[in-house]
Amino acid sequence: MPTVRTTSPEETEALGERVGRVAQAGWVVGLDGDLGAGKTAFVRGFVRGLGCAARAHSPTFALLHEYRGGRLPVHHLDLYRLRSADELHAAGLDSCLSPDDAVSIIEWYSRAEGLNPPPASLQRIGFRWVDESTREITHDLPGL
Repeated sequence: MPTVRTTSPEETEALGERVGRVAQAGWVVGLDGDLGAGKTAFVRGFVRGLGCAARAHSPTFALLHEYRGGRLPVHHLDLYRLRSADELHAAGLDSCLSPDDAVSIIEWYSRAEGLNPPPASLQRIGFRWVDESTREITHDLPGL
């Protein structure tokens, strides 16, 4: 999988914005990486790339934030507090795994491993903290 390096939160947001501009209805974007690796910065740019004026922030305690007003609604999930795909189902978040007329972006996606079946249009993005300002972002997105 290709890897992109960013050297500031602004660069990570800009990368997310580029992805948001090409995002398609039905996408499920799974983000994984350590705390502070840039997942939420990426989401801020992603939401902006979809044309939504709202400033995205981590839904760690709410599990889900929805952003509207852009070309597609965005379901932003943070699974940090969950331990399994079963807990995702128990929280009633199944509809976010097949967003026909929206896009879902899920931080800590690996907490949902074992979903059966997995989302049909899953896009995986991994974040790695290199140093105080540098992140390596590995993805399976075509053309990025």
